[in-house]
Order: sequence, then C-alpha cells, then structure tokens
Amino acid sequence: MSRIRVISLRRRRPVCHNAVVRRRTSVLIRPCEPDDVPQIASIYGHAVLTGTASFELEAPGAAEMGRRRAALLEGGYPYLVAERDGRVAGYAYAGPYRARPAYRSTVENSVYVAPARQGQGIGRELLGALLLSASVRGFRQMIAVIGDSGNLSSIRLHKAAGFTHVGVLRSVGWKHGRWLDTVLMQRPLGPGAEIPSDLAPAA
Repeated sequence: MSRIRVISLRRRRPVCHNAVVRRRTSVLIRPCEPDDVPQIASIYGHAVLTGTASFELEAPGAAEMGRRRAALLEGGYPYLVAERDGRVAGYAYAGPYRARPAYRSTVENSVYVAPARQGQGIGRELLGALLLSASVRGFRQMIAVIGDSGNLSSIRLHKAAGFTHVGVLRSVGWKHGRWLDTVLMQRPLGPGAEIPSDLAPAA
C-alpha cells in the first residue's frame, strides 16, 4: 500500500463523518485522529515485519501512515480506531478497491489489532463499525483481500460479519521465505446491487 490513488466522490446526501462512535464494554470505536497515527504505525509495523496479512516488506513510518490516512479521508472513506485504556488497541479503514471510476461503489477493507489486544473481540467491533460507516457513505460492496490462506482468524472474522468466500489467488506473494495466497471475501453494503449506485465521480 505504498501508493494510494483515491477517487474523489460526489454524493447525493451529506455524510456525518462522526456517525460511527460506539462503546462496547471498555472499548471505544471512534474516528481516527491525527494523534493516533504513531500508535497506528506501530501496530501496522509489527504486522508488516512479523506477519503475512500485509504484503509490504518494510514498515512505513508515522509520516507515511499519516499521509495515507489523509488521502483516504480526503476521498471520503472511513478510518476508525478502537481505544482501550486510553491507547489505540486497533484500527480499521476502507479504501478504494480499484482506481478506475466504475469501481467507485466498492471498497476494500483493512483491520489491524495490536498484538497485546488480539483475541479480545476488538477486530469484530472494528469491522462491524466499519461496515456501518461505509454503508452510510453510500458504498455498496466491501471486499476483503486477506493475505495468506492460513490466516484463519481473519477469514473467520469476516465470515462471522457476513462476508462470503469468492476466490483464492494462489502463490501471488513471496514473503518470509514462502509463497503466499490471497483469499478474497465479499459482503454487500446497504441495498447492495438491488438498486443503481448513487455515487458519482467528481466533476
């Protein structure tokens, strides 16, 4: 994700960017703020260096992660964090699935949880809030591109949130000395494909 090309969108109805703020038990799901970026960079950096969910090989710093966040927000995409005990426990965002304008109603998601907070339901809370936030913005489909077909925790997380398995791309990545698949999962948002899209490219 070293380069993000964001399509600006014109919507038929206004969107409140703070529409999704949820507190479950001691976890607060809220929009990402600039001060969250260093902690987000730390969470993502650990995932890049130790895991296979991301196909990046070098961990980007806070400045680059801030640039990516700004590009997504400028394009009208949701970017959320989970806060617990005053710290960022995880984050999630949706971005463009593909750059060409016919894809404008479809988003791709990313969900990352801090290592010490995994297994506590935070990923589930983040993904649920992200689905809602993307829906109220008028997006119609969400795609999960899951690194490594052995990433069962992510596959199960998405399945529990209503995603269906739509395919596997075999051996498309090489990381940590082995070939990696990507698993594709998909979920409709709002009315899905039942009615025409109400998102239009900016003039």
